[in-house]
Amino acid sequence: MPAFTPDAARVLGDPWQQLRLDAAERVAAASLPTTDEEIWRYSRIAELELSRYEPLDTVTVVTESPYVFRDAVDEVSDVLGVDAPDVFAEANTVLMTPWCVRVPRGVTVEAPIVVTHTVDLGGAAHYPRLVIDAGPDSEFTVIERFVTSDGAEAVDTLVVPMLHVRARQGARVRYLSINELSDQAWLIGHQRAVAERDSSILLASVALGGYYARVRTEARVVGAGASTRQVALYFASGDQMHDFRTLQDHAAPHGSSDLLFKGAVTDKARSVYTGLIKIRENARGTAAYQTNRNLTLSQGAWAESVPNLEIETNDVRCSHASTVGPIDEEQLYYLESRGIRPEVAERLVVLGFFDEVIEQLPAAALAAELRARVAAKFLGDAA
Repeated sequence: MPAFTPDAARVLGDPWQQLRLDAAERVAAASLPTTDEEIWRYSRIAELELSRYEPLDTVTVVTESPYVFRDAVDEVSDVLGVDAPDVFAEANTVLMTPWCVRVPRGVTVEAPIVVTHTVDLGGAAHYPRLVIDAGPDSEFTVIERFVTSDGAEAVDTLVVPMLHVRARQGARVRYLSINELSDQAWLIGHQRAVAERDSSILLASVALGGYYARVRTEARVVGAGASTRQVALYFASGDQMHDFRTLQDHAAPHGSSDLLFKGAVTDKARSVYTGLIKIRENARGTAAYQTNRNLTLSQGAWAESVPNLEIETNDVRCSHASTVGPIDEEQLYYLESRGIRPEVAERLVVLGFFDEVIEQLPAAALAAELRARVAAKFLGDAA
């Protein structure tokens, strides 16, 4: 992978030269993951031909705001971190040009800050990185969109995004990721969020695009009384596959975390969810919950759900639950018995199934648009 060599990192130079060099050396020593690794089990990683893609700068448009910066060392260096979970995150470090949203102490930003990445060129690889740093007692919302323009529905591209979120004491951060990529695209993402004392973080995701779309999310409670919440809506059709790996990691007392992921698969599509709640020895008084629900809408569709608990202390409240199955026949019968056509009844049940997630998304103005996109996808509309 010549784009990720130390020589390539030197050409890119400051302000991130040492981080780039270190990451390039780790990429050179690493190999692509395989499904033999538990964290990649059930995935499509064996199908990825990385040599097909050439790195390209990402076209990114960001809401004009005094709290948004690009490639600003002082704004992001203490948030980035250096540890990466896999070779894709290392590659992102070699090529990154970070965008940063930094809101200072006590500031509330009413309107969402929107970051839109557009990828329209086949054979291109993109490595966007977003850093969100919430000052003490600040409050704001960030929406990050990954889109393929109309008319480019068959674009085969690779997107490897990374997200870092830090909520300092008492901060309230809401983040929403929306995947509207081509059904031929690959997305392999990593998200890391750290909640300090009495802060709260919402990580929300809507995944509709991609041939293979994978997001690995680590939500860490490191301060007493902090909370994290994760919600996701995903819908795969055709040959698509959505893949989510989550960690709710508690390393401080009296924290809380909640996770609700809901997905549907139809045609020959697939989905995977594996999640872990980890309660460390010093995290007494923790409350942590994890729920994953999946609808299989056709005989050829397949969904896998694997929730897990790892608890190292007493005095905690934890639960996990998962379901995989078709639409409840009684619900369909109820609607059809009142004169609703079967295909309309099925669509209403699916939309109702997703409403629990849509209502928790941080941008209420997007709810109608997202419902319309889910309905269009259900009907096989490419619009």
